[in-house]
Amino acid sequence: MTPASPAKPDRRPPYQHAADELRREIKAGRYKPGEQLPSYRELQERFGVANMTARSALGVLRDEGLIYTIQGRGSFVTDIEGVGADYTPPAWYLKNSAEPAADGAGLSDVGESGRPEAAELSLAEMLTALRDEIRALSADHRELRREVEELKRTQQPPSWPPAQS
Repeated sequence: MTPASPAKPDRRPPYQHAADELRREIKAGRYKPGEQLPSYRELQERFGVANMTARSALGVLRDEGLIYTIQGRGSFVTDIEGVGADYTPPAWYLKNSAEPAADGAGLSDVGESGRPEAAELSLAEMLTALRDEIRALSADHRELRREVEELKRTQQPPSWPPAQS
């Protein structure tokens, strides 16, 4: 982490320093789209911060759409062109999965870039819609797992000879 100049102390939290440095490196091309970022432990050592601080720094970048995380594998640079400029994943997601709000706030048509643009949908409305969709997907996932387990039980060949108790 770059030390703050003595003339003007930087009062931003450490996670923001780390996030800013990683953001600069991503935008400068040090980390290419699809490339894995350093692990939490490596970020801890590099920036001299705690594990949760490193996690928070990556959380900021994830919220901005610059990276995505796969549990057990790590964090990777998003491979969508224009990330950080006009890329708005929640708007695209909502355009394809949610109904416009009853008060008329919603999404406009797809723009010249081929991506929909947010009209007057607030961040809170987008997050609420995403949370609801995640809950629905989670319920669907649980149901599918139950169905797969049931199919496995019904399609298992009987063991021969029968097990002795």
